[in-house]
Amino acid sequence: MARILVVDDERSMREFLAIVLTKEGHEVDLRPDGESALAKLPDLPPDLVLTDLKMGLVSGMEVLQAAKRQDPSIQVIVMTAFGSTETAVQAMKEGAADYITKPFKVNELKVQINKALQLRELQRENLYLKEALHQREGLAQLVGQSLAMQRIYDLIIRLARTRTTVLITGESGTGKELVARAVHQKSEFAREPFMPVSCAAIPTPLLESELFGHLRGSFTGATSDRTGLFEAAGKGTLFLDEVGELGLEMQVKLLRVLQERKVKRIGSTQEKELYCRVMAASNKDLFAAVAQGTFREDLYYRLNVVQIHVPPLRQRAEDIPPLVEHFLRKYRQDSVQPVRGVTKAAMQRLMDHRFDGNIRELENIIQRAIALATSDMIDLDLLPPYLQAGQAGIGPPPAVLDDGGVDLDRILDHIEKQYLVEALKQSSGVRKKAAELLGISFRSLRYRLDKHDIDPDSSEE
Repeated sequence: MARILVVDDERSMREFLAIVLTKEGHEVDLRPDGESALAKLPDLPPDLVLTDLKMGLVSGMEVLQAAKRQDPSIQVIVMTAFGSTETAVQAMKEGAADYITKPFKVNELKVQINKALQLRELQRENLYLKEALHQREGLAQLVGQSLAMQRIYDLIIRLARTRTTVLITGESGTGKELVARAVHQKSEFAREPFMPVSCAAIPTPLLESELFGHLRGSFTGATSDRTGLFEAAGKGTLFLDEVGELGLEMQVKLLRVLQERKVKRIGSTQEKELYCRVMAASNKDLFAAVAQGTFREDLYYRLNVVQIHVPPLRQRAEDIPPLVEHFLRKYRQDSVQPVRGVTKAAMQRLMDHRFDGNIRELENIIQRAIALATSDMIDLDLLPPYLQAGQAGIGPPPAVLDDGGVDLDRILDHIEKQYLVEALKQSSGVRKKAAELLGISFRSLRYRLDKHDIDPDSSEE
């Protein structure tokens, strides 16, 4: 079914077309003149406009032009009893999909309408594919309008033209990998691989094999040759996330590879040239780690040729609204209840929040709210308990340190237990719902309940 706007100053023609098009299953809007058609266009853009050319003050040609200005994919078929080659050519130049002369045969009009609607679908599909490509390339995945983010965008554009080693710093959850991907995707080597590896997630013996590769039989378990990520990246990018977690022995090996631009697989005597670009990220202060002797100074300067610092979300609150809208678009398509926005009160609460978990925490909050939504707006009641008003006794105590210090583990355990108990109360003991309220997995909830010896079925808790 398509939305079709019919514009004709002859009442009999409008009524005739309404009958024909409605029988075809289309939604039809009838307008007696060009003025009312122009007024209608912005409200609900049609898929197709069927307009007479010769009308009163506003002609069909003007309706055609206005429709194309609003949305080039809107299809327009013009009708006239004063057909001429010149008029037809002019209408087609202005973007008309077709041209039909009165009186016309119904089947002829149906064929033209079907062709025009198929063309609209094709144009919209092409637009979608272009947009999807744009989403994969450039800066599309980075969201933010703050001055800090504008500076990062500028750095990304400039660094994309080079093969310089880049160190990306910032707290966990700020989007450091997205920045690295953006530099890669804006470069001339965007079609080459982007190979991310977490230096903290892989034990050192395995990480060496992961990065450099190995030969069959070079160590126990090496049952076949393996290409390392340095080689596999080709002319693309190798992204070393959490590089500050590397041990000193591994740091020496990484430094040598970066200096020599050559890599040798474990168990091999043959070195291979490297062509990939290296980018690294850390949520640690590597300069401080150098001073403490836990990170090599020479490796620090080898990695830190150019640094991009991604500030925490609490320092750029103006980026929260566009990020919220970004996550709404990302997750609402999977929701049974369509969610179109966030209330002013809920947005203000988000703007006032500290976001120690940064963008990752905000994404979790919006995803959770959409999953629990029963209306088309996210209000305060859909925010996590720690963000809601009136949660007496639930929020963390004020941070006060006396000379004797504090038992931090005991305080954190106490707070965690309070949240677990409150979530179970609000969910009437239903653990799956309690896990959703807390933004954690069911397995994580079960572990924490066991840890604190909480019985979800006990009314005493």
